[in-house]
Amino acid sequence: MNKKHLSFGQILTMNFGFFGVQFSFGLQQSNMSAIYKYLGANEAELPLLWLAGPVTGLLVQPIVGAISDGTWLPRFGRRKPFFLIGAIFASLALVAMPYSSSIWMAASLLWILDAANNIALEPYRAFVSDKLPEKQYSLGFLMQSFFTGLGTTLANFTPAILVSMGILALSDKMDNGIPVSTYWAFGIGAIASIATILITVFTTSEYPPTEEELAKIKINKEKGNMLIRTWEEIVDAFKEMPKTMKQLIPVMFFPWYAMFCYWQYLTSAISLSLFDTLDQNSTYFNQAQLLTGNLNGTYNIICFTIAFALIPVARKFGAKNLHFVSLAIGGIGLILMPLLNNTDILFTLPFGNGIEVSQIYLFSFGLGITWASMMAMPYQMLASSIPSDKTGVYMGIFNMFIVVPMIIQIFTMQYFVYDLLGQNPINVIRLAGTFLIIGGIFSLFVTQKKEF
Repeated sequence: MNKKHLSFGQILTMNFGFFGVQFSFGLQQSNMSAIYKYLGANEAELPLLWLAGPVTGLLVQPIVGAISDGTWLPRFGRRKPFFLIGAIFASLALVAMPYSSSIWMAASLLWILDAANNIALEPYRAFVSDKLPEKQYSLGFLMQSFFTGLGTTLANFTPAILVSMGILALSDKMDNGIPVSTYWAFGIGAIASIATILITVFTTSEYPPTEEELAKIKINKEKGNMLIRTWEEIVDAFKEMPKTMKQLIPVMFFPWYAMFCYWQYLTSAISLSLFDTLDQNSTYFNQAQLLTGNLNGTYNIICFTIAFALIPVARKFGAKNLHFVSLAIGGIGLILMPLLNNTDILFTLPFGNGIEVSQIYLFSFGLGITWASMMAMPYQMLASSIPSDKTGVYMGIFNMFIVVPMIIQIFTMQYFVYDLLGQNPINVIRLAGTFLIIGGIFSLFVTQKKEF
């Protein structure tokens, strides 16, 4: 199929829903550990409480990918129905989350939220391959990096902005102990999730299947039992997995293990490093939660700021070389994070009374480069190596390379790694930095069909 060269604006609107999905993920990354702590959890329990994301990703993404490959609804399309279903359920879960009355209520809502986000997220990766010619893959995936950074940035900064503008006070809390600023941030996230998906649905069309693809879809429907056929497609795809995709397994494993360590333990590590306390009832811990959002927002600002600048760099030096350097920069930053302070002010952001950017933000600058690369370069390395008629299922399987490391991280951290690290959240962050560097080294050994 000869695909049309799309304009920058068309690529932007087709990926706009990615903003809403990533806003939701950003809220989780910065707030779920704190929410669990407010509801009575301790640091040792945190990994298992984060199980929802990777397990739903493991189960949902390859299944949705395979099903969407074999779906065509003339009125709605192939991928867009999944965007919309995911956004609706994600919005409902976001609205309910701040009202959680117990740890397990919050954990249950996180399962629903992550399942919904994964239903919407997986087809978005395939959407780029569906709509764009190969020469525009880099722009398509880096546009998703841009929206990943922008969505997560706004999600992370929203509570701090509400407080700094005087709309809410740092000490304002709901009856369950969760800050009122968190409640408003999740409500804004619910609106963003559904609104941005609708923009994509109403502004972007999909290419209809070829006659051959329509015949295959019809035959599969006549055979019935969609789950069995989907499972068979996933198994066949694993057996026929391209060499490049196999080489990307360690490139994905170490960085995603690292990022889950980072998201789970950053608030506690900051609270311990800067304020010498892990008491969730203290004002210091509240400050650490807000600072977590600001730091995560900062690395996402860097992510969407440099996303498009990475395109010519990737073309000149190669995606794998760029990925190595990007992961190394972020890894070194995390290793050095405990040595940074919150008293030396670099500059002030003009939100409300101002958000001071101190020395500790330096590590998040480097992590922003890492994050932009993680959101784009592995997919660019993969895209040209997989067959076009199985894009959905292979993108779904590839996202298993994200969630399996997370599941392994949860159980290893829960049962022995946290103890080996002296039950010290700061050491978990140092481990994360080391693993980012290791993942970068493995990227140098990837062989590609072509560079863009």
